[in-house]
Amino acid sequence: MCGILAVFGCTENSQAKRSRIIELSRRLRHRGPDWSGLHCHGDCYLAHQRLAIVDPTSGDQPLYNEDKTVIVTVNGEIYNHKQLREKLKSHQFRTGSDCEVIAHLYEEYGENFVDMLDGMFSFVLLDTRDKSFIAARDAIGITPLYIGWGLDGSVWFASEMKALSDDCERFMSFLPGHIYSSKQGGLKRWYNPPWYLENVPSTSYDPILLRKAFEKAVTKRLMTDVPFGVLLSGGLDSSLVASVASRHMAESEAACQWGSQLHTFCIGLKGSPDLKAAREVADYLGTRHHEFHFTVQEGIDALEEVIYHIETYDVTTVRASTPMFLMSRKIKSLGVKMVLSGEGSDEIFGGYLYFHKAPNKEEFHQETCQKIKALHLYDCLRANKSTSAWGVEARVPFLDKEFINIAMSIDPEWKLVRPDLGRIEKWILRNAFDDEQNPYLPKHILYRQKEQFSDGVGYSWIDGLKDHANKQVTDAMLMHASFIYPENTPVTKEAYYYRAIFEKFFPKNAARSTVPGGPSVACSTAKAVEWDASWSKHLDPSGRAALGVHAAAYEEEVDVKNANLINGSPQKLEVFVDKATTVV
Repeated sequence: MCGILAVFGCTENSQAKRSRIIELSRRLRHRGPDWSGLHCHGDCYLAHQRLAIVDPTSGDQPLYNEDKTVIVTVNGEIYNHKQLREKLKSHQFRTGSDCEVIAHLYEEYGENFVDMLDGMFSFVLLDTRDKSFIAARDAIGITPLYIGWGLDGSVWFASEMKALSDDCERFMSFLPGHIYSSKQGGLKRWYNPPWYLENVPSTSYDPILLRKAFEKAVTKRLMTDVPFGVLLSGGLDSSLVASVASRHMAESEAACQWGSQLHTFCIGLKGSPDLKAAREVADYLGTRHHEFHFTVQEGIDALEEVIYHIETYDVTTVRASTPMFLMSRKIKSLGVKMVLSGEGSDEIFGGYLYFHKAPNKEEFHQETCQKIKALHLYDCLRANKSTSAWGVEARVPFLDKEFINIAMSIDPEWKLVRPDLGRIEKWILRNAFDDEQNPYLPKHILYRQKEQFSDGVGYSWIDGLKDHANKQVTDAMLMHASFIYPENTPVTKEAYYYRAIFEKFFPKNAARSTVPGGPSVACSTAKAVEWDASWSKHLDPSGRAALGVHAAAYEEEVDVKNANLINGSPQKLEVFVDKATTVV
């Protein structure tokens, strides 16, 4: 991952503005510690902080076309850049960077080229011939991007909110799958797949097609000139990524430089479910496995730094980001700069445990569509910013455009949880890799129950966070929360605690509006909470809140409802205890 910052239409003195842009760009240096670049053209500035993954020696940014009339600053990876270069043989390339194709594609096709890109990316491009500019973000929002507006009429773009929040009067998260054109003056969606309209598909399930599509998604992400590995929690998704990557390592270009043994990484509290499962998968696959431990106190001590980097106060994101943040620091210390990770599978296949209660295939499918559309606010944000905080890039094969199109075209009847047919959550994915002749994974790992990352690292992690928040936030503070935080009002002490930290770093209204809100159980949308009447009493993003589904679900001990009324709004206080500390 890299850090990009671009500003257009500044009225301030040019030297003073240049110094300010350099200062703000440094706020993104954690994302790209390998090199800094800046291009100025009149009142236009394009800055870049580089994390060198492909062509480390000559791929510094910003990048240019032949005569330097087109300048582009990019964060991300273009996996099909070699194929695109074949279409651009009349163009002269300056570097071996995968991102340089963007400048030449613009020359060749104008603004209508973004859909040709296969990868994860956010970029800003300036055409000096008419001082027009465009900005675009990848289909799902794997890479972060923000857009802002200054009082002087300037337009800003940045990889993280912290680089523009002080200088913009208004800013927002740049929508995934969209392009901004200065000529058009607004955002337009370039990504228009069939599933986006949420119409229920009817294609029959083909396990071999699904398997091949995922293997292709993984292998194309082995494109790297630096050491890499796989984040392995021992759950289904990360284990499949590791299994496929391990199978194809020997034939990859990366193996020529770094060897054919895959490195895998896992973090957890000592004795956690993930550590045990990950170690077993690593032994089965023969990877070079690295196991990291953290304590609840170490996680709590890192919370302020985590929230500063991930730029959200969403409870489940903070819970899961903290161990990922700590693990990324350890990974970087080993000299690794890129990792593959398993985000996106649960959204595509309905893997969260609350999907057990989906009333029909229509609502199941609509929920998966909504979850994919919101990934940029949750798991994509977490995976990217938690790792980028330490200069590590996370790639997510499940969010490959082609793979999503195939998986989302399957009749959702096949995705429904059907105990009567022996189908648990994500059965169609598990079944696709259930190869008796050449097994990808041990059976009990292939059919292991879903664990959310914040649960799998150790159940006492979430319990420890709640205990800590209860000591920091008084009953009176929570009772008056709707006055202090009228927008997205926190309803638990844990949520209040995270919100207070966030507001310290990002006090503007525009900042708090970038974070989603609403009721949720086990990471559901607000709509899906209606699937089970009991869930409204247990609004917690942990998978253990899926009562009657998770093998280590919360057990209700006290439920004091309507304890206080503020402005006619009920304030709920809920206490839960664990039934178990391990998956049974």
